[in-house]
Amino acid sequence: MFLHHPDCRETLEMSVMFYARVSYVVPWIGYYASLDGTLVGNAGFKGRPIEGKVEIAYATFPQFQQQGIGSAICNALVNIAKSADPSVRVMARTMPEENYSTRILKKNGFDFQGTVVDSDDGEVWEWEHQEQKAIGDDYITIHNPSL
Repeated sequence: MFLHHPDCRETLEMSVMFYARVSYVVPWIGYYASLDGTLVGNAGFKGRPIEGKVEIAYATFPQFQQQGIGSAICNALVNIAKSADPSVRVMARTMPEENYSTRILKKNGFDFQGTVVDSDDGEVWEWEHQEQKAIGDDYITIHNPSL
């Protein structure tokens, strides 16, 4: 399902290299999201929690953008994190500008925390999940590609 999907090739390779560097600890791993059996995006944690915080990252494949799928993927990651450790602080980082990612985070109960310097991405905005907001039914399925 994942190996031969054109939208997964690059992210699979990047994920393998990334988790080899930071360690592969379930559930703090990468996932693919599907809707009615169709892959629609990818998501993951940028490693295990450190000092009680874990960072999420997600993307919707281009043909599925602006349909609410990114919000559902973000919500699914928050749910995975809180199910694994209710005390974990869920964080996210975006480019330092208003964009679709910032809207997704706001919709999912994230608050802007400030500008920080990321070792990989340079100056970014940091966000923290503040509350559980229902955004509708859990209609996105999250898959671990190693299963």
